[in-house]
Amino acid sequence: MGLIETEHGVVETPCLVPVATQAVVKTLDSKEVEETKSQILISNTFHLHLKPGEKIVEKAGQLHEFMNWKRPLMTDSAGYQVFSLGFGTDYGLGSKILKSHSEKGEIIKAGVQPQRIKINDDGVEFRSPVNGDKLFIGPKESIKIQERLGADIIFAFDECTAPLADIEYVKNSLEKTHRWAKVCLKAKKTDQALYGIVQGSRFKDLRLESAKFIGGLDFDGFGIGGEFGNDKETMAKMVEWVVDELPEKKPRHLLGVGYLEDMELIIKAGVDTFDCTVPTHYARHGIAFTSKGKLNMKQIKFLKSHEPLDKNCLCSVCQNYKKDYICHLLKANEITGLKLLTIHNLWHFNTFAEEIRNKIKRGEI
Repeated sequence: MGLIETEHGVVETPCLVPVATQAVVKTLDSKEVEETKSQILISNTFHLHLKPGEKIVEKAGQLHEFMNWKRPLMTDSAGYQVFSLGFGTDYGLGSKILKSHSEKGEIIKAGVQPQRIKINDDGVEFRSPVNGDKLFIGPKESIKIQERLGADIIFAFDECTAPLADIEYVKNSLEKTHRWAKVCLKAKKTDQALYGIVQGSRFKDLRLESAKFIGGLDFDGFGIGGEFGNDKETMAKMVEWVVDELPEKKPRHLLGVGYLEDMELIIKAGVDTFDCTVPTHYARHGIAFTSKGKLNMKQIKFLKSHEPLDKNCLCSVCQNYKKDYICHLLKANEITGLKLLTIHNLWHFNTFAEEIRNKIKRGEI
């Protein structure tokens, strides 16, 4: 267990970092997010760069003021989204689809360029998915955008390789990511905490090389990105490889992982914080996470159930609303139903992380 001190408060770790992609947790206002026990949020540099633009956010007093969020904030580097426009779009987004291509022998080899973006030594050229404008983001640009957005913690620009990249492609990519890490450190002019990102895909020797290199630089903390194998045990092992090579006294953040069943595994592997869209994304599809498992609240049977989503839950939704009403809202396509499920799911996930922290305090983990 640990503490991350920022200008906007202290984060008690390990903890979930809910995703506020466009400076908002979808369906909720900032006060409602606070009431779910969320300690820190992560916003998306790529999307905020496209709209409304970092200049507008900066003029509004930067992200905290813009979105009226008083607690700590992270912004990612934009790397994942930029590179997803490339091979992710070429081969179909989603790891399962990418893996199916890989099984058919469709491997991305060194020197191959994606169709929709152009990667060079300085960064990535691409067309805006909003208006088609020609854009460029590299390490210097990423840092400048994140400085103007003003989050407490920012990330170095990296290439997030697709799961079907071969070892030679990943080696070349890693060289860029490491070179860009140094550029990011040199480019930063603010007091924001800067995290370096470890890559290396599924290859242990490259993961270790990256962890040693990034861990040896003067970053304030570290992100762990990329793919983590086909099952939970493999993921935990891969995270352990990396964590063992990183400085123990600096925070480690796992990017894009955080199912309930992942939490204890990644925390035991040494992760301090982790961001995940699962609680909010599933809520918008009518799914509630409870102590008895997942509930699809769109099912008509819940119209006859006048009881809370979870009798063991202390969130404001479970204290004030019943399954029949939430099911009705979803059937009627009322957005309040999505909001209620989002509040409940975030509370459930944050409480789950809180219970792990308490186990650590009691010496049970």
